[in-house]
Amino acid sequence: MTRIWRTPTVLLSLLALVIAVLWAVMPGLFAPGDPTVASGVSLQAPSAQHWFGTDQTGRDLYTRVVHGAVQSLSGALIAVLVGLVVGSLIGLFAGARGGAVDAVLMRVVDVLLSIPGLLLSLSVIILLGFGTTNAAIAVGVTSVATFARLARSQVMQVRASEYVEAAYGSGGTFGTVLLRHILPNSLAPVLALAALQFGSAILQISTLGFLGYGAPPPTPEWGLLIAEGRNYVATAWWLTVLPGLVVLLVVLATNRLSQAIQKGADQ
Repeated sequence: MTRIWRTPTVLLSLLALVIAVLWAVMPGLFAPGDPTVASGVSLQAPSAQHWFGTDQTGRDLYTRVVHGAVQSLSGALIAVLVGLVVGSLIGLFAGARGGAVDAVLMRVVDVLLSIPGLLLSLSVIILLGFGTTNAAIAVGVTSVATFARLARSQVMQVRASEYVEAAYGSGGTFGTVLLRHILPNSLAPVLALAALQFGSAILQISTLGFLGYGAPPPTPEWGLLIAEGRNYVATAWWLTVLPGLVVLLVVLATNRLSQAIQKGADQ
């Protein structure tokens, strides 16, 4: 377990994620300027003064990327929590109860799985309205079925084990056995999936922001920053490439950490 976390790729991934989290928690420490106010000449290439260059209105792109981390990461966290809590509860009760409860809950999950993720998220946004929080909830709804399936399979494996049968045989109630034996021994793969879904949620929220369903301008948000620069790709490549690289690096970092968590759980 310790050796896995000492590998260079895991350490670099952890460093990248820590920096992104610090951007979200303390953006003023890394970029003290106002992300909505022009601070230079428009469409200025990356330089020592403006690390990521400036956008079409002269705003510092690095400052906007740093301050946009709170929108994208908090949205991803909300999305993962929605999928993790709701999906795990569905899978937990379906796998633990079995029978008719399992059949009904799994049919609901099948319906969710049959709807394309982007279509489902757009439908939820239409019901809730635009904004980063609503987009995050919509992305979380799309992951409920995935969490439910995994949680159910883990619970069914644990439920069939001898120590669970012994707990029931010694007079344990359903709630006691569920909380003391089934739930703790089913969590590791679900938490690994949550780490993986965090990266996926960042991508989905950025996609919704790119399409205009996330934070409204001039609020800095990673998907919105990429969308604002798409009309200047030929003349100002940094407006789309640099925010896109930040999104890519953070997503790759979370995916690598999720693999490390899964390997650690399997050992």
